[in-house]
Amino acid sequence: MLKIENLHAEIDGKQILNGLTLSVGAGEVHAIMGPNGAGKSTLGYVLGGRPGYEVTDGSVTFLGQDLLEMDPNERAAAGLFLGFQYPVEIPGVSNVQFLRTAINAQRRARGEAEISAGDFLRLARAQGEALGVSMDMMKRNVNVGFSGGEKKRNEMVQMGLIDPKLAVLDETDSGLDIDALRVVGDGINRIMRAPDKAVLLITHYQRLLDIVEPDHVHVLAAGRIVRSGGPELALELEREGYGAMAA
Repeated sequence: MLKIENLHAEIDGKQILNGLTLSVGAGEVHAIMGPNGAGKSTLGYVLGGRPGYEVTDGSVTFLGQDLLEMDPNERAAAGLFLGFQYPVEIPGVSNVQFLRTAINAQRRARGEAEISAGDFLRLARAQGEALGVSMDMMKRNVNVGFSGGEKKRNEMVQMGLIDPKLAVLDETDSGLDIDALRVVGDGINRIMRAPDKAVLLITHYQRLLDIVEPDHVHVLAAGRIVRSGGPELALELEREGYGAMAA
């Protein structure tokens, strides 16, 4: 589904990714762990197409397409979803307005009919109820006045409605208490655990991986993957830290 080969990227002339190679197959969950400054968020931004991040070498293929040649909206329409460590507030735009517009933009890009207002509200209500997000919250401006946990649950509602093929989730567990962590983790499993989908989960800690059990765990340090393994690698990191692996 996703194939990254020898990826180098920089921002403001500073090299961040230094030859990162990774393959993610359909039906798989991959966890990316590593110390601060290793390039984890940069990887997510590069995949999502955030402006200012320049790829200087390497390639990224997503579902057989050259991802780096696509605009951010084209990546989203192709099925890529980027979840943010700090979801932004959008004053003056309601969640329901934002989400229906986003869904219909993707449907138009794929040559599909737009979703009706009634069908959208039924889907939004179902996704919201599963994640503890009421319709009253969904009618509020995007993330405005939301707590950290509410923002992350709201982002999971967005993911559930958009229904992507690949979710790149950047520290989704950041700022969550135990209850919110369980709700968000269960939401990831419910929405993305499928044979035709995949997850790239960027995290610092084991706690989310107890809920969203990864098939593969990778240690990212100095802009490249320095070690890969199964779920047991995350447990080792929890016990011993990054140590020599991040050197």
